[in-house]
Amino acid sequence: MELFLPIQPTVLIADSSEAGSSVLKGLLQHDFTVHTVRQGHEVLAMAREVLPDLVLLENQMAGLNGYEVCRQLKAEPLTQAIPVIFTADTTDSEDEDLAMTLGAVDYVTRSINPKILLTRIRAHLVNAAHIKALHIDRTYLEFEVEKRAREFDHLQQTTILALAALAEVRDSETGNHLRRTQNYMRTLATQLNSHPRFAAFLTPQVIDMLFKCAPLHDIGKVGIPDRILLKKGRYEPHEFEVMKSHPRLGYEALVNAEYGSRHAPEFLEIAKQIVYSHHEKWDGSGYPQGLVGDAIPVPARLMAVADVYDALISKRVYKDGMSHERATELIVEGRGLHFDPDVVDAFLSLGDVFQDIARRYADSDEELAAKAALMDQVMG
Repeated sequence: MELFLPIQPTVLIADSSEAGSSVLKGLLQHDFTVHTVRQGHEVLAMAREVLPDLVLLENQMAGLNGYEVCRQLKAEPLTQAIPVIFTADTTDSEDEDLAMTLGAVDYVTRSINPKILLTRIRAHLVNAAHIKALHIDRTYLEFEVEKRAREFDHLQQTTILALAALAEVRDSETGNHLRRTQNYMRTLATQLNSHPRFAAFLTPQVIDMLFKCAPLHDIGKVGIPDRILLKKGRYEPHEFEVMKSHPRLGYEALVNAEYGSRHAPEFLEIAKQIVYSHHEKWDGSGYPQGLVGDAIPVPARLMAVADVYDALISKRVYKDGMSHERATELIVEGRGLHFDPDVVDAFLSLGDVFQDIARRYADSDEELAAKAALMDQVMG
């Protein structure tokens, strides 16, 4: 990449000597816009005002000396990128080391050949322009990466919700059920993310994915026949066996979705765990695999509590919802049998939050009536 200097680079000359300042100004004024100051505090004020492309700074200035001025220039975000060249009467290795330590790019004596000084000034201006261009490129790249990440996140979430809505269309549940359960999931996960058993897994990134994947938990219901899925009342044993296949159907659908991918997205792995195992029970009496205790994935254990709680409190066209208190009693009865005991304990500490989520995303009578009408239409 070819770099060009500004048409008229600006140089700030800081020299307490009028004679020294005049010599430098005379050398530079034909090719540069030149500003001159005599005091250390004036350097800081002028640098902030005009943002020069380079500063020629005398090491021993009145008031604030050059070293302190350089330190302050480099400490301030607005001026820290401006290259500083120290000027001195004589060469002193300790002074030169200090100048470089403070962030100066060069250290010259007043006796330097003018042509050499001009060459060095131009070289430092080109280098500064190169650094600035790299910073602009990096900033733009970071912006693009962040933009692409947002777009991918939006696409991912849209896809998840579309799949979940597909299942919801054929089920007696409403869209608000999906919103409630994903909020219950996030609330439980956040409560448990400092618990010794869960801290390593429940990172902020995983909690975010749990929230996004939760609506997929019943995606397998798209494979259940309408005569069973939409039946009002209790299932016959053979019907329940068919209904129990929905976790496997949903899991297989997600496995097929990642077929051929060398690196499956982490969110898809979490989604599979939720879909396949949210009907497993802590004591091993659940389905479809009969997993016991910690063999049940954490996302599925959280969904088990969230899903059952919502099923208990929610009103449907064929039943009234329970009170929060009664639903809580039933979940406590399932502690160590149906549910992970620590997840139940977290749930008990979040009663007010769960009730608030339930109220915020409650199903209206109109929504329930519309859902009932749709189910009747599907059943013909």
